Amino acid sequence: MQQSVKILNIQKVTHNVRRYVLEKPKGYVFESGQATELSIDRDGYREKKNPFTFTALNDWDHLEFTIKSYFYHDGVTKALWELSPGDRLILRDPWGTITYRGPGVFIAGGAGVTPFIAILRQLQADGKLAGHRLVVSNRKADDIILREEFEAMADDGLEVTWTVTDDPTASGLLHERINEAFIKRHIRDISQNFYLCGPDPMVKELRETLEGLGASTEALTWEK
Repeated sequence: MQQSVKILNIQKVTHNVRRYVLEKPKGYVFESGQATELSIDRDGYREKKNPFTFTALNDWDHLEFTIKSYFYHDGVTKALWELSPGDRLILRDPWGTITYRGPGVFIAGGAGVTPFIAILRQLQADGKLAGHRLVVSNRKADDIILREEFEAMADDGLEVTWTVTDDPTASGLLHERINEAFIKRHIRDISQNFYLCGPDPMVKELRETLEGLGASTEALTWEK
C-alpha cells in the first residue's frame, strides 16, 4: 500500500541532515526502530524507493524522518534537500529493521544513529532510559546528529559517548575508531545486548569483534 503525504515542515539538524515532518495518514501504525520506503511524488522520482527510519513516535500526530543528504551524486537524498513544505512524498507500509530487545549498548556510525532515535525517545517517554548507552562515531563534531537531545537524555539515565575520527581539535570527545581496542577500553559488560547500525563494513567488523570477545550472537541486533 502506498499513499501521497504532504511535507509539513523541514528543519536543519546538521550541515547535511534535515528533519522532515510529514502528514500522518489515519490508522497508520509503526514501531520504534522500523522503517519504510519513501519516494518523491514527482515525475522521474516516484519509482525511486529509498528506505528511511521513522524518528517520530507512533503516538505522535505526524510522521518524522531525520535524513542525511549525499550531495556528491544525483540521488534521492540530494533531491530531498531541494524540497520545501507543501511538496509531497510517497509513503509505503512500515517494515522491521532494528527490534528493541532490552537494555544494552547502541553503537552507530554516522547516520546509522537514526534507527536508534525513536527507540531511545520511546524509552525516555516510558521512563526506561537507565541502563542504556549510546556510542556514536562521526568524522567531525559538526556531523553529530541530535547531539543536544541525546546529551539531555543523560538526565534520564542514558550514557552517551561520542568519538570523532577526523577532528583532532574537537574538545570533550574521544578521538578513536570503534574497534576491538575501543570496546575493551570503554565497554565493561560484553554479556549485554548490542544494537549496531552504520556502514556495512563497520557493522560486520563489530559483529565479528563482539562475538570474538564473547558476546552472544542472539544478543546482537543489526540492520539487515
